[in-house]
Amino acid sequence: MLRKMLTVGAIAMTIAAGSASADDTELHQPWDDILGTYVVESDDGVNRFDYGGLQANAEDSAKLDAYLESFADLDFDTLSDDEQFAAYSNIYNALTIQHIVGRYPTKSIQSGYIVGPWKRVFTTVDGEKVSLDDLEHGILRVQFSDPRVHYAVNCASFGCPNLRTDAWFGATLDEELDDAARDYINNPRGVTVRRNGTLQVSTIYKWFREDFGGSNEGVIDHLLEHAEPELAEKIQAKRRITKHEYDWSLNDVE
Repeated sequence: MLRKMLTVGAIAMTIAAGSASADDTELHQPWDDILGTYVVESDDGVNRFDYGGLQANAEDSAKLDAYLESFADLDFDTLSDDEQFAAYSNIYNALTIQHIVGRYPTKSIQSGYIVGPWKRVFTTVDGEKVSLDDLEHGILRVQFSDPRVHYAVNCASFGCPNLRTDAWFGATLDEELDDAARDYINNPRGVTVRRNGTLQVSTIYKWFREDFGGSNEGVIDHLLEHAEPELAEKIQAKRRITKHEYDWSLNDVE
């Protein structure tokens, strides 16, 4: 395939060409290639990333660097809302991977930090220096007001919604965000029904409760939008959250 044959030097030209188009496929091709190569799907439903493999591959590491650098002067006004959402989400995920690879081996994204690296890891987007924290909390959550943003960004942790095997693209964004929500909610790290019938849910639904209706009832309504019939029936039976859990260990290949 042509995209597999791109040299690192040609990536910036390809991205620049894609930015002028209504189709953002070429824009995110390098990141899509990296995800397709290094994300490993597992039987337990948790996708892992081969950080060591990417670190050892100088060409692909340079491709990742070039992909992130390409957004420095990209005019986001030329992108549709869905394309902007896709781009910011891809940038967040790519920057997180770049950060972990630079510190690898590590046991967690939090290792070596008191409160994590999110305000200390930067890239340049549309002429502005932005951190991981800015991307998630200053742009994605504020500008788009869509709770599914929490299924779009990945913080390199086992407890997080999956890092997908494909990049986000504007044309398929809505459908794939729904897929990502279903994928997480119907996995035990999203929702587990306890022996007494109450719910253990990801701490994401506590940290960002305001994005899910502002209450546990709102969270439950959100869960029911994406739960498979068997799980939905169990959620409806008690509609009560009694525990939150989140695993910060690195989503590294086993």
